[in-house]
Amino acid sequence: MTDDDPDAPPPTEAANSPDFPPPPMEQQERMVEAVLFAAVSPVSIRELAQRLPMGCDPAEAVAALRRRYDGRGITLERIGDGYAFRTASDLGFLMQAETVEQRKMSRAAIETLAIIAYHQPVTRAEIEEIRGVAVSRGTLDQLIEMEWVRMGRRRMTPGRPATFVVTEAFLDHFGLESARDLPGLSELRAAGLLESRPPGEAMTMPLVERDEDDDIESDDPAEDLFEND
Repeated sequence: MTDDDPDAPPPTEAANSPDFPPPPMEQQERMVEAVLFAAVSPVSIRELAQRLPMGCDPAEAVAALRRRYDGRGITLERIGDGYAFRTASDLGFLMQAETVEQRKMSRAAIETLAIIAYHQPVTRAEIEEIRGVAVSRGTLDQLIEMEWVRMGRRRMTPGRPATFVVTEAFLDHFGLESARDLPGLSELRAAGLLESRPPGEAMTMPLVERDEDDDIESDDPAEDLFEND
């Protein structure tokens, strides 16, 4: 286990000391279960190690909990570098009464978000090149305020432009462990989310018609990110 491992617990001198034996694994599982149940966001193995008594093995406790909750009404899911309890996917229909109605995102916002998700890390100039139209400040600002997009590292190129990447909140919302789990083009077409146009025709048509896009003008208000039903 290297120092670069995000799941590596911090080193402790007394971790294996016989004078301070760690709690039994069953008790460690209960501790991890309590922390994850009360957490408002996914908790990493490193964070668990910092909370548990010295000598504990949070990674093993998490693995045991995942097996224990497999097939139950709630499951322990890995989200990015952390873990969190989530409702079993096949029981989502029971939560419909608790679901807050969401406003539909505009086509410009959806395209910008999709480009970032599939091409991250990506600069604003690269987003504009792919879409074929300018990206207004409002679109990116709103995606960042929604905590679905954040700024990544700056490119080591002239001007050092900032890049954009999706967040763990985005992965959590769509039930993904990482951006590698995003559906491919064939899956999107099968779901009816992409038109099955011949490649030549798709390349000759603009991604968004100017009279349909809401972020060509840089002075558009931020609330135009959403469309009223």
